[in-house]
Amino acid sequence: MAPTTRTGTPDVVVRTTAGLFLVGGGAAVLLAVDVVRTGDPRGGMLLAVAVAAALTGTVLLVVHPHLPRRTLGALLLVGAAALGVGTALAPTPTLALASASLAMLLGVESTLFLRRRDAWVVVGFASAWQVVPLLVVHDLPVLVCASYVALWCGVAGVVGVLAQHASTAGIDALTGLPDRRAWDAALEQAIDRHERRGMPLSLVLLDLDHFKRVNDEHGHAVGDELLRGTADAWRGLDVPGMVLGRRGGDEFAVLLPGRSGEEAVALADRLCAAAPTAASCGVAEHVEGETAAEVLRRTDAALYAAKAAGRGRTVLSERQPPRLVDDLADALAARELRVELQPVVDLASGAVIGVEALARWDHPRLGRVPPADFVTAAEDGGLIDDLGATVLALACADGQLLEAAWGRRVLLGVNVSGRELVGQGYAQRVLRALDDAGWPATHLVLEVTESVVEGSGPAALRTLTTLREQGVRVAIDDFGTGFSSLSRLDELPADLIKLDRAFLTTLATSPRRRVLVRELLRLCEELEMFVVAEGVETAEQALLLQELGCRAAQGYRYAAAQPVAELARVPWGQLAPPSGSAPPPRA
Repeated sequence: MAPTTRTGTPDVVVRTTAGLFLVGGGAAVLLAVDVVRTGDPRGGMLLAVAVAAALTGTVLLVVHPHLPRRTLGALLLVGAAALGVGTALAPTPTLALASASLAMLLGVESTLFLRRRDAWVVVGFASAWQVVPLLVVHDLPVLVCASYVALWCGVAGVVGVLAQHASTAGIDALTGLPDRRAWDAALEQAIDRHERRGMPLSLVLLDLDHFKRVNDEHGHAVGDELLRGTADAWRGLDVPGMVLGRRGGDEFAVLLPGRSGEEAVALADRLCAAAPTAASCGVAEHVEGETAAEVLRRTDAALYAAKAAGRGRTVLSERQPPRLVDDLADALAARELRVELQPVVDLASGAVIGVEALARWDHPRLGRVPPADFVTAAEDGGLIDDLGATVLALACADGQLLEAAWGRRVLLGVNVSGRELVGQGYAQRVLRALDDAGWPATHLVLEVTESVVEGSGPAALRTLTTLREQGVRVAIDDFGTGFSSLSRLDELPADLIKLDRAFLTTLATSPRRRVLVRELLRLCEELEMFVVAEGVETAEQALLLQELGCRAAQGYRYAAAQPVAELARVPWGQLAPPSGSAPPPRA
């Protein structure tokens, strides 16, 4: 990491040092002017020293470099020597004492920003530079000089104690890193500098993979040691300017001034390689005009995407078209989004047993926006809850139109974002929306991918469990593309499995694939999980699936997603499905 200080960032050190040089130089200029007015030749030398100190402060404010501790210590020693020269040149004891009093400023800064031992070296050196000319040049009593030294040391000691307390206020007690509040404050400052100077700025959020499992299986003491070890490993990397913090739990944050998103990805990979355990990373480059909350949302969405994609990887937040989030907000407010319904059919009879609602957005300028793009924009822009609520309401309304046209009930499938699942009060919002729409919870199927459930952690599992207790059914979508561990099938809070189209690509040509699908179907039946095969495109695939024991399918073989008005006119929608062709309602 970049050199840090006890109570602030390097920028704070520079501003404080510059301020003290300006204050000290300004005060010395006033003393020197008084000496010059008396005609004493030493006034010119004293004025030169004073002006040099003031100019040093001005240069520091203009150039604004990041000062390492050693450079800061050297500047303080130079300042002490300059004050010593000023004290020696003072024409009267009174002016000498006034000059010596300025040494207190050096003691204050040294105890604020230097290590305790280094701070007292500066205080001792500054005291010596003042006491010697007071005793030798101005022949002041020893007790007077001793009182000044006691005053300097007393003030420095008190400030040191205050600095110690202040420095721990924004520090995480476990890791010694800046905590959430301190890191967020550093982010606000960095954004301000980014916009004033035009320099790039990137953020990284990191989560330790399966950290909860470490705590559960090995205890919190082991988890705490893992967090400390991770912080120490990352702190040891030589990355100038990096601001590393812990935002809580197993989430760490990195601020990278002067680095683009691509450079931040490379650094995130270095951090992951140095960590004592696997980690997932989300990266975002700040875009001009973004607030701290907005860029953090994008970074958090990228982190979530990394975990949902299988963990142990880094995802860079892609910049959406500049107005896409704003346009999506406008479209949601104007109710411009719609849904299309794709049938799920009984393989034996061809009857529709349910539909999956798929969100659609026709942008007035961009045309049809892919769902992956506007869902990402919604997550980045904090609109995901609004988007999810809109799609659920539209799906329920279209489902009712379809049931009215067909004269019977159908299951309604709606896709759920992982960000929605972990949102506070999501289960209650869904149940309230169903009540408002008059759609029974027992005929709603929430579709989530296995990787979303895994990546969202315990919060998602609790939400799904709550909804299932109220009758809502849960489908694991795209099964076969995430972790897909058969040993975890009995742990997933699910009623349906939607078999990914990847299983069907070689079904007709691979005997081993057919064995795998047959055994998976048998296992799901034993676990009372209803299976729907996705992406069925040919009659051969449909026949093979039926022979293997699959009862339901979805895909272009039957129908593409279409508006409810078109689907309601399809004649085979009137055919009632046979008994057992749909998953039984939850008790």
